[in-house]
Amino acid sequence: MAKAKPYIGHDEEVRELDDPFFANARRGRPPKPSEQKKVRMNLMIDPELASRLDGMPNKSAFVNEALRKALAP
Repeated sequence: MAKAKPYIGHDEEVRELDDPFFANARRGRPPKPSEQKKVRMNLMIDPELASRLDGMPNKSAFVNEALRKALAP
């Protein structure tokens, strides 16, 4: 069996996509391993904290980092 030709060349250019590509294509990103998936939690926080977090572009990253610092051994 012949080895499949890669879709991205050495020059980082993507070659034309063919029928075998679309036959095996999946929509979206591949799923993350379970140990890397985030966990949804519902928390009650004070209104003034909520209003300050609402002004942030990535509040999840901010809260994750703050909790890592606060819960560090």
